[in-house]
Amino acid sequence: MDLPIILASGSAHRRGLLANAGIAVEVLPSTIDERAVEDALDASDVTPDDVAAILAEAKAVEVSERSPGRIVLGADQTLALGDEILHKVSSMEEARRTLLKLSGKSHRLHSAYALVRDGSVLQRRVETATITFRDLSPAAIGHYLARVGDTALSSVGCYQVEGQGLTLIDRIDGDVFTIMGLPMLPLLNDLRQLGALND
Repeated sequence: MDLPIILASGSAHRRGLLANAGIAVEVLPSTIDERAVEDALDASDVTPDDVAAILAEAKAVEVSERSPGRIVLGADQTLALGDEILHKVSSMEEARRTLLKLSGKSHRLHSAYALVRDGSVLQRRVETATITFRDLSPAAIGHYLARVGDTALSSVGCYQVEGQGLTLIDRIDGDVFTIMGLPMLPLLNDLRQLGALND
């Protein structure tokens, strides 16, 4: 393919995953209000994995309407503790409360992506991973937050498995790329089928 795919996100992390796989990418962040979309879905019976898929598709469709003829990748991830969807926090006190809530429990990460061209969805997928936290004392949470600082505010769940967040975890069931927010193996297969990879 002559033109790089467009990533409908300003996520440096997702861009890095794509670049590491040798995928040429251009960044054009979506302007949709994610929380407004989620609020509109609250009254319906959509599941956390559906929310991730709907948001990924909405981002890709919005950007594709500004990028005629181009393949656009939208992505999103939700963290579900039971039926509750958790969001990024804005303070260390909220981070502490989130980690206490996750302590000793299993939560599910739903990572979705959509590939869209000219407003038409070419592919949409959701992959799920389950993470179980070990029992965390308030002191252990305090020590962790002191070590990672504001990095805790950059991720849903207040941790990153590729960093010190790994010390919070007892068990992981699922693909590491799903946990990191972009299921790379199915994405690569879909891009090959669309003729968007030169490998």
